[in-house]
Amino acid sequence: MKIGIIGLGDMGKLYARTFAKAGLEVSGCDLIDRKLALEEELSPLGITILNDAKEVSNTCDFIFYAVEAEKINEVVAYSGDATKAGAIVTGMTSVKTPEVSAFEKYLPEDCEIILTHALHGPGFETKGQKLIVAPHRISKESYQKAFAILKKLESEIIELKDYHQHDQIMADTQAVTHMGFESMGTAWKNAGTYPWESGAYVSGIDNVKILTTLRIFSYKAHIYAGLAILNPYASKQIEVYAQSESALFKMMIQEDEANFRKRIYEAREFCFHGQHNLILFDDAIMKEFSIGSNSALAKSNSHLSLLAMVDAWHQLKINPYDNLVGQTPPFKLRLGIVEYLFKNDDLLEETIQTALFDKSIRGDDLEFHTAVREWASIIKYKDMNGYKEHFAQAKTFFEPLLEKGREQSAELIRRLS
Repeated sequence: MKIGIIGLGDMGKLYARTFAKAGLEVSGCDLIDRKLALEEELSPLGITILNDAKEVSNTCDFIFYAVEAEKINEVVAYSGDATKAGAIVTGMTSVKTPEVSAFEKYLPEDCEIILTHALHGPGFETKGQKLIVAPHRISKESYQKAFAILKKLESEIIELKDYHQHDQIMADTQAVTHMGFESMGTAWKNAGTYPWESGAYVSGIDNVKILTTLRIFSYKAHIYAGLAILNPYASKQIEVYAQSESALFKMMIQEDEANFRKRIYEAREFCFHGQHNLILFDDAIMKEFSIGSNSALAKSNSHLSLLAMVDAWHQLKINPYDNLVGQTPPFKLRLGIVEYLFKNDDLLEETIQTALFDKSIRGDDLEFHTAVREWASIIKYKDMNGYKEHFAQAKTFFEPLLEKGREQSAELIRRLS
């Protein structure tokens, strides 16, 4: 089968290179003003650069749309009617509802549709990474043909039943996870201080928080904007997370210990009682990845972002371990540190005491509370431009350390795995 890739950005190029290396015939395209540069980069690898999406659609047998989620409708509308008869088509976006809608609207009826989503960024090779695959409008025979091609990526393939299941899982593992870390980044930006300069962020858990935040802001805003705004299942989960954070924060400033403890313990019981599929992060490894050197200033942290996540899972009746089937590195890191906190009685007690009675951390909690509200409102009103601008502000604040953060977070992921 001749592989066609529409959109030769970072992920599109990764797939093009990987398929070409596996011995497949690969063609692709991007914006016309990038054609010469792409030819110089990819032609030596045996990849043919075509003029536009219509040419790719018309000449290829297995077509990948590697474009932004917010642009999938526009691109498929342009090239869909040119699709080769009987071709198999897939999209590489992180949210499938708008992708499926565009495919059903603009692709010829004789095209077959399979859904794919790589659960990793372009900084990782495909080998050993997770790849979600789900049928949509495809025969068993064609599904097997497509599956055989996808196996050449050497990824760990996870088969789901349909795009609804995909988007439900992604709402938790990606949209809410990213929003939580984005809120931390915005809070630190608004406070005007890097977290590693404070003694409240020197523990192993905080090292993971900081590196994951830097990792997220090192990538492009449109990736996260599409996940949060275009996924129909994400808005509800993000709304509940914001409500959980707000409820806990109110109890903290009121020092309402009885109700705060009741809520935390009920959430812990729901998420972790009888749970055997534990991640079990190593605290010694987490402590190795400190960016700052202020351990002498170490003090307790309320970990409001993590308490709110577990409370939100409880309110939504989501078992986070069920979603490990579609885990991403940030989700696994977040679940791992949440688990570490809630399974350690002494640490959880220290966290509760700090949250309720330690005024020295209250200013940071207020900044986080405000940031959560800001992000939740942007997502609720589907403000794509506002999302990107909000993201860019925090990204600029952390810019000097983003590359280092991405490298260190990748090493942290490798060590903890």
